[in-house]
Amino acid sequence: MVDPQNHNIATRLERQAAERPRQKAVLFPERRDRFGNMAWTSLDFAGLNRLCDEYARGLVRQGVVAGDRVSLLVKPCLEFIPLVFAVFKVGALPVLIDPGMGREGFLACLRRIAPRVLIGEPLAQALRLVFRRDFASVQISITNGTHTGIWGGVTIDQLRVRGEAPFSAVPRQKDDEAAILFTSGSTGPAKGVTYTHGIFQGQTRAIQEMYGIEPGEVDLACFPLFGLFSVAMGMTVVIPELDPTRPAQADPQKLIEAIETHGCTSAFGSPAIWRALAREGVAKGVKLPTLRRILMAGAPIPVPIHEAFQQIFDGKAQVHTPYGATESLPVASIGSWEVLRETAARTREGAGICVGSLAPGAKVHIIRVTDDPLPEWSDALLVPDGEVGELVIEGDVVTQEYKDEPGHNAASKIRKDGRMVHRIGDVGYRDPQGRLWFCGRKSHIVRTRDGKTLYPDPLEALFLEHPDVHRAALVGVAGEPVLIFELAAACARPADAVLAELRPKAQAHPQLSGVSRMLVHPAFPVDVRHNAKIDRPALAAWAAKQGALSPR
Repeated sequence: MVDPQNHNIATRLERQAAERPRQKAVLFPERRDRFGNMAWTSLDFAGLNRLCDEYARGLVRQGVVAGDRVSLLVKPCLEFIPLVFAVFKVGALPVLIDPGMGREGFLACLRRIAPRVLIGEPLAQALRLVFRRDFASVQISITNGTHTGIWGGVTIDQLRVRGEAPFSAVPRQKDDEAAILFTSGSTGPAKGVTYTHGIFQGQTRAIQEMYGIEPGEVDLACFPLFGLFSVAMGMTVVIPELDPTRPAQADPQKLIEAIETHGCTSAFGSPAIWRALAREGVAKGVKLPTLRRILMAGAPIPVPIHEAFQQIFDGKAQVHTPYGATESLPVASIGSWEVLRETAARTREGAGICVGSLAPGAKVHIIRVTDDPLPEWSDALLVPDGEVGELVIEGDVVTQEYKDEPGHNAASKIRKDGRMVHRIGDVGYRDPQGRLWFCGRKSHIVRTRDGKTLYPDPLEALFLEHPDVHRAALVGVAGEPVLIFELAAACARPADAVLAELRPKAQAHPQLSGVSRMLVHPAFPVDVRHNAKIDRPALAAWAAKQGALSPR
């Protein structure tokens, strides 16, 4: 019997196991046979919860206690979701750091957060022997493999402790810490975000309500962590055959195969994944009739992706773009039908990217743009509706702190009515319908020598309709705005010819009429987690080295 007063997010798994024990919970692509057919391993909800209990008993036997920090460095596998829920069940805190951020950044995050427990691949355990100072806090070692090597501890199979009675989730209150999730480091230093059980519960409710998700649906989880929410909502989670650290390299055919094999009704992943699938799907006339929705997050979604998927869906389903950040998600959302019917034309004219109506329980305040710390809220900070300002998020899903990061807390949190509201780092405005429009990151605003303020994302959208343009970025170099383009892979024309076609469009726009430098970059640097966020500081540094190569 699940205790309704226990806010531990693991109680959601217990509830789903009681209500739908024989429904498939997780499917994982194990291997292909000699004919190329994929063999899938699976757990139903009863089996998932039972394995979770066995891991939880094992964690307790190994000495893990409530409040311990548990670093999870495990590749996607069938055991990933039960392992994470087992950590929740015992009241410990999963710590998730993106290893793709680079060795130095990763090790710095590890030193700061000082996990007592490491659950990792053999490579992660071997690194612990090489970088002893960075892993000095680790006392309990669990290896996702067949042996423990010279580092000791137990394997995941050895961790399991069977028992007759269920292992009930340790009671937790709403504000009790549940996890530490690190930001990707793509728009600043990677920071550990403190999640509570109440925030996880609020996120699950909001996502389910926003998208009308029903128990029994089948979700293609291209970002494995999101599969935790799907399981909590009673969905079957299909983990696709892809490397989640390199989403841009995902094979569209393998995703289509997984969707068709399991009748997926929902999917989640980076725009980089779906861009390739959209291109191939339209070219080959692919139809995906079982899908009701695709959720794309991590970067703004270009209008052509919405248009492409309407062909693949035959207009019967939508792409949705949940807006938010690790520190506060979801904030808002919009679907393809509203985009194509109402907002796309304005985006093409440089008005910004509409991220939609607010999520249940979310409030957004728009304040004057400043880099100064704002310790206490004041209504005097607000700008009028329709004016571009910095977005501040308030609500049940807003995290209250970066763990052990007083400087970043001071820069990003404002105390309001006894709780913290979050400065998300984006700028935008609210339209007369109450929808939010995204105009870019505050740190990416270009301020020119002649006093202009340019918001990059709305202006970049002007060029994304050109068939030879894959990406566009507006950056500032010593007070001079520079437009940089990455050409489409299929473009066979000289770069100068493409620039000659783009230049009149720039000169015709009042905010870009003074932009004289236009460059072509071979391949934009992007973030590791989503492979979609443009690294504008790196591009600006590159542009500075190009001198005056571009004609005026």
